[in-house]
Amino acid sequence: MSTAVVSEPSGFVLPQGQLNVIKWNIYFGFAVLAVGVILGLGQALSYAQIDVVKYYPVVTSYYQGLTIHGVFNALVLTTAFANGFIALTTARGLGRKLNNALLHSALWTLVIGSLMASYAMLAGKASVLYTFYPPLEADWTFYLGLALVVVSTWLTSAAQFAALRGWRKDHPGERVPLLAFMSIATYVMWDIASVGMAVEIVAFLLPWSLGLLPGTDPMLDRTLFWFTGHPIVYFWLLPVYVSWYGLIPKQAGGVLFSDSLTRVAFILFILLIPVGFHHQFVDPGVSQGLNFTVAALTFAIFFPSLMTAFSVMYALEVGGRRRGGSGLVGWFFRIPWSDPSVAAQVLAMIAFLLGGISGLMNGSYTMNMEIHNTAFLPGHFHLTVGCAVALSYMGIAYWLIPYFERRELWSPRLALFQGFLYFFGVMIFSNALMAAGIEGMPRRTFMAHATYAVAAWKIPGIMTGVGGTLMFASAMLFFLIVVMTIVAGKRTSQRDLPFTATVQAPSTIGWQPRLDRFSYWVLASVVLVIAVYGPFILEHFPLRLTTPGMLYP
Repeated sequence: MSTAVVSEPSGFVLPQGQLNVIKWNIYFGFAVLAVGVILGLGQALSYAQIDVVKYYPVVTSYYQGLTIHGVFNALVLTTAFANGFIALTTARGLGRKLNNALLHSALWTLVIGSLMASYAMLAGKASVLYTFYPPLEADWTFYLGLALVVVSTWLTSAAQFAALRGWRKDHPGERVPLLAFMSIATYVMWDIASVGMAVEIVAFLLPWSLGLLPGTDPMLDRTLFWFTGHPIVYFWLLPVYVSWYGLIPKQAGGVLFSDSLTRVAFILFILLIPVGFHHQFVDPGVSQGLNFTVAALTFAIFFPSLMTAFSVMYALEVGGRRRGGSGLVGWFFRIPWSDPSVAAQVLAMIAFLLGGISGLMNGSYTMNMEIHNTAFLPGHFHLTVGCAVALSYMGIAYWLIPYFERRELWSPRLALFQGFLYFFGVMIFSNALMAAGIEGMPRRTFMAHATYAVAAWKIPGIMTGVGGTLMFASAMLFFLIVVMTIVAGKRTSQRDLPFTATVQAPSTIGWQPRLDRFSYWVLASVVLVIAVYGPFILEHFPLRLTTPGMLYP
């Protein structure tokens, strides 16, 4: 089988100043993750009837800690990592430096916004959880801070498009390099998806918290949140997909099956944005017809993930067979499991398989009635964002930090152990939560202080605490390895990103070059969004902002 290297420019080195901005995005995200992980331990142990929240400084309530845990891990970490990593892959894919002012503005907007939201949460003025549903009301600094976090992503996207415009001017008629295409498509999807949260915050919640509006419309605000709230899962995931498609095949010694199939998978994520209503199956005011439509779209969004599974497994199998693997599954054991970056990301893929299956259960209308608002849900999303995404971040960091610092990874064996420990911790943690959820254990409940219990919750609760403790220990090992790599790793020369190869080079004739025209897919996505959300939104006009706020101390 002949292979052709994907047409990424060779010999390009990003200016050190821009690398430093990208690096500090990543480091800021990991610093925030450290706080979120520490608070997450208290959440996990509460299911085992152990209350450690009372020992945390500053944190005075379970819900304050849960809010910080969710916002830091699911919003700030993921945004910081995406802004940094995707800026790097865009610049390296195009072989062009990015706009310096936009990069710096994105970093400082993210930091300032995160600090504003952190102030509100740490001061006990924003215990409104990750979803911040009204009429729960937070301090205005919380809403403005989150708005700035979103703005930082738009600035990063603007830097991408400025670079793409310059590249197209210099390379007329050429295909957009695959690494850059995937990176830009990630932010195209997010630019559309983030509008819901931005409108909710800027048009309604922020002026409401400042006393400029008399109240809220909780149903409208919930709908705007979930317009963004489900596609944000793809914003967490697609930077990981960039690594799984564009880098992991090279690291594992394989090749990517198809350039065009990869582009189609990312385009489908742009198209199939309006699926947020499946989080609102039990909400009043949402018709059964709309629920059915969104359930169908939810199942459709599973298709690009199946395409990803095929493409990535193909690449891994080629790598495994090149290393001497044979038989139906023998190749799987010959991929480079001794490489902590590869091992962590392959384990993350396994977790995502389970997370995808459990996600289909959440997206099924009748089955959702059984597990909605139970512990099943945190069991599910700790398989996705809590493992598929977080463990992939860790695996990427095991080559990315050495790339930034021009040092070798400190203790690769410990890094390898850390990845496996985290994976098995999540397997115990998520399985226990989902088992408890099927038995009716509620989520977002401080079970250590609950005055009610069911016998079937006891063992899953204990196992949740055990799994969460293993995850916490593994995360602390990760932070140790990162810090020691920065300060004590053996100095080495800077390496390039591990570009993959494809079986065939991207075609420059026929229908395939049209895949690179993002305007087509944006227009189609907007039309679908209007068709799904337009009638429902119009029903809420004229606005009825009459619900007063509720402050949680």
